[in-house]
Amino acid sequence: MDKEIKLIEDIRSDLLNSVSDLTNDDLNKRIEEDRWTIMQVLDHLYLMERSLTKAIQSTLAKGEAQEVPSKPIHYTVDRSTKVDAPPFVIPTEESLTLQKMKDKLNNSRKDLLTFLYTTSKEELQKKAYPHPIFGLIRLDEWVPFIGYHEKRHLEQIEELKGKL
Repeated sequence: MDKEIKLIEDIRSDLLNSVSDLTNDDLNKRIEEDRWTIMQVLDHLYLMERSLTKAIQSTLAKGEAQEVPSKPIHYTVDRSTKVDAPPFVIPTEESLTLQKMKDKLNNSRKDLLTFLYTTSKEELQKKAYPHPIFGLIRLDEWVPFIGYHEKRHLEQIEELKGKL
């Protein structure tokens, strides 16, 4: 899992660097009426990582072993296809500080990494969890998915920053 962990850590670093120079007002500012604020994008990423970590853990603990082919999850970064967020990863409407959001993201990442460092890739390859677009994705592929999903939203953040 070293390659996958490096991928998600590098993308998270890029994400945090992208917002590090913004004020809390900038982060919470509604730039376009029908789009999330930058802070809401970050909150969505936190909620996604937290829920996927729990889903991977529970699927590994209870799920049946399945033979699932590898999926082209790197296409997640392609923003030409809009995907509506499931209700459990819709971000909060409340204003948050960057420090509070960094703490939340650090906690969700710590939980994911703690799990990954105590689980073998082979175990994760034997079970799968459904995705609304890709169908069943092997648990080991959900890890880089988290990174690609963040990279997709990093592009959205860069667009929003350009309109501040």
